[in-house]
Amino acid sequence: MIRESFAEGKSWMHGIDPRLLFMAFAARLDFREVMHRLLAPVIFLLLLWAVLPWSYEGDALTVLGPVVITRPGVTLCAQISLKTVSLTVAFIALVATMTVDTLGHSLNRLQLPDKMVHMILITYRYLFVLEQEYQRLVRAMKIRNFHPKTNLHSYRTYAYLVGMLFVRASERARRVHSAMICRGFNGRFVSLREFPPNPRNHVFSLCTTLSLVLLVTLEWVKGANP
Repeated sequence: MIRESFAEGKSWMHGIDPRLLFMAFAARLDFREVMHRLLAPVIFLLLLWAVLPWSYEGDALTVLGPVVITRPGVTLCAQISLKTVSLTVAFIALVATMTVDTLGHSLNRLQLPDKMVHMILITYRYLFVLEQEYQRLVRAMKIRNFHPKTNLHSYRTYAYLVGMLFVRASERARRVHSAMICRGFNGRFVSLREFPPNPRNHVFSLCTTLSLVLLVTLEWVKGANP
């Protein structure tokens, strides 16, 4: 089952309207969990640092034997690294501090297409169900003494596994749709949670908007005066 560890906090950031969440440290997220989620982009950034500084043309910053480290290459790597880490942490604070059903309701309130919201909610709800179906099929294969090898029989068996998974997913989707129709589903999910406006949300929204305007202005000034 998919865990929502960050959504279980009790900080003031968790109380902010989910449409306005922004900063990770204010949300009091677990540092080790954040570092774990940053591992994938950091690996990509390490590969970037291993190639770009010496392959980018420009003034030499330092020389390591036959390798010339250029200043523009290091600067570009630093900019990409800062932006990547900042966006990842901001995404964690924006999305991970709320449950998926709250996220779907918030997207619906922001006038996103209903079909997109439904796809997000249903995909999350039944993704781990399909994973359970996959594990059940794998156990059935092992009970029948199947041992994967690099031969035609193994390839055919895995093809059957994927095909059966699609068949079961289609059957489950049909049953879920029928159950939703029986319960009066009319194309819109109804949530009992509301997001009433309060001064805290207004102040947070104003500060966030001013910060975004400042960043856009600085980027525009930098582009106009290279």
